[in-house]
Amino acid sequence: MMAARQAMPHQDAKERTRNFDEVALGYTEEQAIAEASRCLECRNPKCVQGCPVEIDIPGFIAQMKAGDFDEAIATIKLTNSLPAVCGRVCPQEVQCEELCVLAKKGEPVAIGRLERFCADHERKKGVAAPVRAQSTGKRVAVVGAGPASLTAAADLAKEGHAVTMFEALHDTGGVLTYGIPEFRLPKSIVRDEVEYIKQLGVDVKVDYIIGKIKTLEELKNDFDAVFLGTGAGLPKFMGIEGENLNGVYSANEFLTRVNLMKAYRFPDYSTPIKRGKHVIVVGGGNVAMDAARSALRLGAEEVSIVYRRGEDELPARKEEVENAKEEGIIFRLLTNPVRILQGDNMTVKGVECIRMELGEPDESGRRSPVPKAGSEHVIDADIVIIAIGTSPNPMILSGSDGLKVSPRGTIVVDESAKTSIGNVCAGGDAVTGAATVISAMGAGKLAAQTINDYLRNN
Repeated sequence: MMAARQAMPHQDAKERTRNFDEVALGYTEEQAIAEASRCLECRNPKCVQGCPVEIDIPGFIAQMKAGDFDEAIATIKLTNSLPAVCGRVCPQEVQCEELCVLAKKGEPVAIGRLERFCADHERKKGVAAPVRAQSTGKRVAVVGAGPASLTAAADLAKEGHAVTMFEALHDTGGVLTYGIPEFRLPKSIVRDEVEYIKQLGVDVKVDYIIGKIKTLEELKNDFDAVFLGTGAGLPKFMGIEGENLNGVYSANEFLTRVNLMKAYRFPDYSTPIKRGKHVIVVGGGNVAMDAARSALRLGAEEVSIVYRRGEDELPARKEEVENAKEEGIIFRLLTNPVRILQGDNMTVKGVECIRMELGEPDESGRRSPVPKAGSEHVIDADIVIIAIGTSPNPMILSGSDGLKVSPRGTIVVDESAKTSIGNVCAGGDAVTGAATVISAMGAGKLAAQTINDYLRNN
């Protein structure tokens, strides 16, 4: 019989809704070794094929089995400079773990949890300063400081290139810092991961907006190569009546206030945020779950997820949906807002919705939601958070003549991450639109390989 997968210890659901501390508590050494021992050491492991950053998964798990956690994290960091982040927020269940042989008849090895354990073990001991590579004399500019940019910067620094990173905000991390809440990804972990990348030799400049302070044209003339990892921070709205009312937030603004600007610690931090008793979050992805669970922790009496498809179609990770349900988040599925109702002083007093049913599949292959006539109804609300996606910020296009973009505003690249400008590559959400952290990291790694080849061959 296969050994059972080790459960992840969690904060109690009732307790954690009153704080922003991390929900998942991590494995003990005994649990980590027991979970690693479930690995079958396949002759032809498929799990690596599911990893966008190509971690030697069988290698580091074998080292964990032997109790050699130092070697395990060293193996991981050969290809992944953000292991503590990936171990927490990457959707391993549809990537490496989905291809684990054990998944065919039971539960796969908990690869993500093991990666997290190794990273946390190293952090507790103190991360040793990395050895810097010999300089090549080449200079690379990296625009943005999110997961794609951090990965590209680290890989290029390891090759000996002088890397300067330009970040528009006052802190690094991109979506890791402004988007993902403390209870899912503590910011101290992001800071430690960024510090490791700085120790590789990366020079970080914050409060530096490319497109304003310096144009892309100027940047590519000052550096031998450029990587654009500017993310997708421009929120989308539904275009319905009432979206301009007080109490309507984009998920981006709401989470940026809570996470980057520490509104959850008001008045210790001066960032205000409107706290509601009845909160509606529109959307069904991880961002919607983050917003809903944050609103609950800010003191809401009732928080509802309103999503136009059914539970099987929810794009959020299963683990995040389960956590939200445990915490008391209400899921109003097959429901879609049609207008936001106005109360006194231009405030929100409710949302008029219509029930939906699933029809034929759309272009993505998912069944399209169709309104049910006569099913309109009102849900009381004083806060509405729109979490239906984002698109790239067009700021980077200022002074970037020749940079080809798609009709959606995403930067167009070829299969090697090259843009339409010779010495400029791009990757992450700026290219794909809003996607996962690990896919952005994979894109950053690909771009770094392309830039390195370009610099060494020219």
